[in-house]
Amino acid sequence: MNLLTRYLGREIYFSIGLVFLALIMLFAFLDLIHELNAMGQGQYHLGYVLLFVILTIPGHIYELFPVAVLIGTITALVQMAGNSELTVIRSSGASLGQMVGALFKIALPLVILSFVCGELLAPPSERLAQQLRLKAQNAQVSLHEFRSGVWVKDDNSFVNVKSVMPDTSLSDIDIYRFDQTYHLQAITRAKRAEFIDQGVWRLEDVRETLFGKTNIDIALQPQREWQSTLTPAILSVLLVVPDQMSVYDLYQYATHLKENRQKSARYEIAMWNKLLNPLSLLVMMLLALPFATYHRRAGGVGAMIFLGIVLGLVFHFVGRLFASLGALNDWQPFISATAMTGLFLVLGISMLWWTERR
Repeated sequence: MNLLTRYLGREIYFSIGLVFLALIMLFAFLDLIHELNAMGQGQYHLGYVLLFVILTIPGHIYELFPVAVLIGTITALVQMAGNSELTVIRSSGASLGQMVGALFKIALPLVILSFVCGELLAPPSERLAQQLRLKAQNAQVSLHEFRSGVWVKDDNSFVNVKSVMPDTSLSDIDIYRFDQTYHLQAITRAKRAEFIDQGVWRLEDVRETLFGKTNIDIALQPQREWQSTLTPAILSVLLVVPDQMSVYDLYQYATHLKENRQKSARYEIAMWNKLLNPLSLLVMMLLALPFATYHRRAGGVGAMIFLGIVLGLVFHFVGRLFASLGALNDWQPFISATAMTGLFLVLGISMLWWTERR
């Protein structure tokens, strides 16, 4: 059994590595073409463009892990079946259960690597890439959920932020404070806000309008403190798409949204995707196993590999479609995130059952 695992592992890892190399080169090239359109803005020259593309590679590696594992495993198994190696292995006494066990052992290091890449490498790398580009372009992050910027509920206040700078300081903030019956008490406007400590921001160039029962008072201050549950960690998610955030950041931000009675489905779906994405590698291995029954009469090796590529792309793009539809239609986040993985699991088990009966 250990000999079988080592032999299959060597062939499968080599194929997965080649597929990864091809996919990463393709996606990096597409990123490069996209970024060349922005080259020349501020100090965003070719060196920054190349560095940005390099920093986004960990995110692509994490996203493409299931696709690369499926295509690479199918490629290795089809080539071994075409050379009758798998026929010899099965005729030597290796059962289907042993083959499945060997593939799961082979997948385990890939599961760990995928988790490390998705949690420890991709989020900070993606955030650094976005901050680098913004800084080089002498730009700020404009928030376009609405024309007026992004609105955030903070206890009894509604906060409007026009833009977030690359260092996560805020620019052009309006804070509308209400009482328990949602009567407007005050409007605070500041040109800039800088995070000082947990729960405390420093507002600069402040104009506060206080609404009393019989009068309206206006106060001007160069600086003042602002108590808020918002943190740079929460606001920094505006720089990074949910799929590239860590599970902890997704959980924290989704919790913040739910506490303020805002929609959190998009971030909950991304959180479940992040949790289940490494486990989907096991499903990809299981789905690839029926290709081990390939024989030359079934078609060429190229046809089988092409089928594997199609399945991998379907998993990647249709899975993203399910997630988007789930966020738009308020579907249960767990179901939206696991629909494609569950479908491919059923497909893999069905194909194994069919090939064994045949």
